[in-house]
Amino acid sequence: MIKNQHFLQFKDLTKNEIEHIFDRTLFLKKQHRSGKNQQSLSNKTLVLIFEKHSTRTRLSFEVGMQQMGGNTVFLNNKDSQLGRGEPVEDAARVISRMCDSVMIRTFEQSVIEKFANYSQVPIINGLTNDHHPCQILADVYTFEEKKGSIGNKTIAWIGDSNNVFTSWVQASSILGFNLHVSSPPGYEGIFDKNSQEKYPNVKRFDDPKSAAKGADLILTDIWTSMGFESESAKRLELFQNWQVNGSVLSEADQDVLFMHCLPAHRGEEVTKEVLEGHHSAVWEEAENRLHTQKALLEAMLTG
Repeated sequence: MIKNQHFLQFKDLTKNEIEHIFDRTLFLKKQHRSGKNQQSLSNKTLVLIFEKHSTRTRLSFEVGMQQMGGNTVFLNNKDSQLGRGEPVEDAARVISRMCDSVMIRTFEQSVIEKFANYSQVPIINGLTNDHHPCQILADVYTFEEKKGSIGNKTIAWIGDSNNVFTSWVQASSILGFNLHVSSPPGYEGIFDKNSQEKYPNVKRFDDPKSAAKGADLILTDIWTSMGFESESAKRLELFQNWQVNGSVLSEADQDVLFMHCLPAHRGEEVTKEVLEGHHSAVWEEAENRLHTQKALLEAMLTG
């Protein structure tokens, strides 16, 4: 049962709950395209709290609530006392009494977990430095929409093993697919040399081409995520051999998909030819943030 449940990490959902969300996503997407949006979130209010900038996260949650008959209230540091040092637990107690759910996009995972501990309503992680569970919901749905069940497939992550990768690691355990990863030394994220026993279906490769071999899906992200801008010059130098290009794609399955959570830096982590080529599912992936999050909100707020 998802109703009244927080979504702070991908592992907060079971396989059955994910399958339910995907069934509803398919239905809601079809209804939207036929001009018959469901109004199952009528009279519901979602508060959006942003400490990190966003395009897709804000747009997908705001538009999604509107399409489902609900309302949103946008807050950033300048608009609330959180930006002036109000304790997170106090803000959580007050804000959660005035809405039906809260989506938070912030830096530290500990902040969103503390907020959830004091909240009376479900909290959704819109991104932290450690996790990005909503993105992986959209990514997996997009894969299954195009290629069927992700179970037993091979997924390759190339580049910085960041918050998005961490959520992919959790998804691999729940949904039963093989996850290959290749990152520059020192940027392996949670999957370091001691992680193999903990994550038996994740395999690390020194060479990105080896990670991509036979892959059904190749993923990457920008080399310098928000909050790590001071490392940008260093990362630009260290990550040069971890670009997703035609040579890397040629190692994968002939029908391989490519995904990127965006924004993308053409010529850095991915070439223009790959990003805009026929293997790319990037634009469908971005659109599906809208539909998967509508299904997630519906499940969390109405059951």
